[in-house]
Amino acid sequence: MKLTILGGGGFRVPLVYGALLADRGEGRVTRVALHDVDAGRLAAIGRVLAEQAAAAGAGDAPVVEATTDLDAALAGADFVFSAIRVGGLAGRAADERVALAEGVLGQETVGAGGIAYGLRTVPVATAIARRVAALAPDAWVINFTNPAGLVTEAMSRVLGGRVIGICDSPVGLGRRVARALGADPDRAFYDYAGLNHLGWLRGVRVAGRDLLPGLLADEAALNTVEEGRLFGAEWLRGLGAVPNEYLHYYYFNREAVAAYRGAERTRGAYLRDQQAGFYEEVSAHGEGSALGAWRRTLADREATYMAANREAAGAGDRGGEDLESGGYEKVALALMRAIARDERATLILNVRNRGALGVLDADAVVEVPCLVDADGAHPLAVSPLPGHAVGLVAAVKAVEREVLAASESGSREAAVRAFALHPLVDSVAVARRLLDGYLAEHPGLGYLH
Repeated sequence: MKLTILGGGGFRVPLVYGALLADRGEGRVTRVALHDVDAGRLAAIGRVLAEQAAAAGAGDAPVVEATTDLDAALAGADFVFSAIRVGGLAGRAADERVALAEGVLGQETVGAGGIAYGLRTVPVATAIARRVAALAPDAWVINFTNPAGLVTEAMSRVLGGRVIGICDSPVGLGRRVARALGADPDRAFYDYAGLNHLGWLRGVRVAGRDLLPGLLADEAALNTVEEGRLFGAEWLRGLGAVPNEYLHYYYFNREAVAAYRGAERTRGAYLRDQQAGFYEEVSAHGEGSALGAWRRTLADREATYMAANREAAGAGDRGGEDLESGGYEKVALALMRAIARDERATLILNVRNRGALGVLDADAVVEVPCLVDADGAHPLAVSPLPGHAVGLVAAVKAVEREVLAASESGSREAAVRAFALHPLVDSVAVARRLLDGYLAEHPGLGYLH
């Protein structure tokens, strides 16, 4: 079975390859095609993967092919994993800088930064979807490209249900809460619903019993969970749910913006410099351990995740138990297994709504638990969202639709509406200045007129 990874020179590709190395089941991936527009990054990641295979002693490790030719990478693919970053980390740093200059959030998936990233990514992702439809029409696309929900919806307009979005945030949240409850994370059902990076965990059911109310009532236990320290036990009890960590940008927006403006470097600038150092080290030291350099860089990346938000909340450094993510590579592998082998699995995914959330139309991509089998991902019925969540979900989905409209038509007016209608952008005048600022930074937005 062939897996094509778009963004194959990306820093997190070794996580995916590591999961493939651990898969010894029948019908596993035997060929991996890495595609990237940067040949140097492809070569660096290729070295890491070769060392991974050698360290695992896997004589039958998936064969790795690297190419800058998209059509060659897609030909014959059974699965396509999309993890591209249009504009690179320099683009992310620019997104943050322009937004913060206007006093609004510039995070890569939330607020003004997320809109800017979506405006330059959607046209590229849509073009990729068309090439997949032409060259590998039976392939399943697993989308991790951010903003994941928005990009998945854009690609679904070409590929329908054969594109499925994944994210490790809700999985990591559910597993942390389950452990705090003393439950086996693999045996719990997570009642989670919303949009990507805008969802709420409303229940953790084990043997039909919801254990979450007990955790919300126990402040000491709640404070052992990263989200408990980030949001505060009182706020979570008031919500009756545990929000995705990205909702900190909404519930504590002023504090988050102040922390980002006061930081020595934004997250995007930090990652840009850190990863540039990694690729330079691997390229310059041909005899050194590429895998060792990658592991050191990854450990630092995980330890500093959402550092500005934790500082604003007084949540302290990340504990060892918090450093384990939901493992997007594990989600991707479980998704591929369920489809390729018809091994039914329940996973939290980004898929077309089809009635799962009554507040949105059937084609809106939402993030909910899904039953996955050989026919793809089927959203499960979830309890209705509370009023406060309905308002945010509806508002942000309206923004995503304006981004899609602008990307399809090239309409500057639609792009301004996308910024102006977002709950974290408080002025039409600011929205217009934001768009002007992003147009000056990103040549790829030149299609807007």
